[in-house]
Amino acid sequence: MIINLVPEFLAIRAAHDPVAAYHQYLDKHRPILGAYWHNYVVDLDSPPAAEVIRAALAAGRLDLERLVADTDLERLAADALDRAAAVLELDTALDLVLMVGVGAANAGELVINGHGAVVVAIEHFTGQANPETLGLGLSPSLLPLWIAHEVAHVVRYCSPHSRADIRRLVAEAGGTYDCWALAGRASLRELLLNEGVAVHASRAALPDQADETYFGFTRRQYRRMREMEAFLVRAAHGDLERPGLGLRLRWLTGGLTPSARLIQGRVLPERAGYYVGARMAEALVAERGVAAAVRSSAAEFHAADERALPGQAIGA
Repeated sequence: MIINLVPEFLAIRAAHDPVAAYHQYLDKHRPILGAYWHNYVVDLDSPPAAEVIRAALAAGRLDLERLVADTDLERLAADALDRAAAVLELDTALDLVLMVGVGAANAGELVINGHGAVVVAIEHFTGQANPETLGLGLSPSLLPLWIAHEVAHVVRYCSPHSRADIRRLVAEAGGTYDCWALAGRASLRELLLNEGVAVHASRAALPDQADETYFGFTRRQYRRMREMEAFLVRAAHGDLERPGLGLRLRWLTGGLTPSARLIQGRVLPERAGYYVGARMAEALVAERGVAAAVRSSAAEFHAADERALPGQAIGA
């Protein structure tokens, strides 16, 4: 199902009391928006939330208003979802939520009471960078790439045929995806593969893009990852079977200080885990295809890597 919350958000900004109207909007859509805030922003009940809301409502949105006026977002999203469903052989129900974010990720995945959802923050896809909203200026034509990436996560967490350990962990948490709690239970190997196979899903859904586009890197960042590949693989090796929030932050998030990313005397590039995970997933994707790979266990990825590079598998 496509759920479009963008018009509702724009109407809130025109309300007599936008902050009060925004809180009514939050209450109306609390299951989705509460999970979005918890996983990608801050908890809604925490003191910083009020300032985040105020800034989001005050930011200029002319770029978003132009996009909404000129583009059938729901049709674009539905076509992108159909493309992802075909590539990944979708076998679980999910919602695709179009929304206005509050300066966080451009897209993300959720599981709420066992039901998967993909959230897309449309302000990042206006084609025009917006420093007030932190909008990235991505082209709306890239929506299929990011939607496929997030659908891959939902398949891995919710498909009845998924053998991923992360599916078990989500089920044990009552059918809820909580990225912070999960980081304390899922191994770094599982977290890297989770992102890596999603990169391959986005490549399959929207081929012929520049390699760096699938990672959200600049060309220079991607070139640096390639130059550092041998070091990155060695740096990850000793921690692959360990869980821990610190590992997730170090390898898969942006915004950490260089000192927090220091390992073996060198500073990891931000979000280097996406690159390492894609390399770890590469052999199985080539062998079985991305739809099968996204449902596979970490052991299956490792075995495929061993078959492709005997004695040289990543994380051996």
